[in-house]
Amino acid sequence: MDFSQLIDQIDSETYQRLKSAVEIRKWPDGRVLTPSQVELCLQAVIAYEHKHLPADQHTGFISQQCASQTQLDTEQEDDNPQPVNII
Repeated sequence: MDFSQLIDQIDSETYQRLKSAVEIRKWPDGRVLTPSQVELCLQAVIAYEHKHLPADQHTGFISQQCASQTQLDTEQEDDNPQPVNII
């Protein structure tokens, strides 16, 4: 079974368990994940999200309307740009 076939076999409960394991770095039974397990679980979570969830629910999604983007848009529209102070 290759990776894409494995992702096809993941259900929403397994996805949630993998996501939780990555977040807390532990399996549900309390065993600590190794760095390679964290990496593989995160890859599986991202692949599952890409295949089954809308983009705004993906891990790491940043809305185009986040506060920093809104601030940048406002500054670009301003005719009197503010100087940047470098300390």
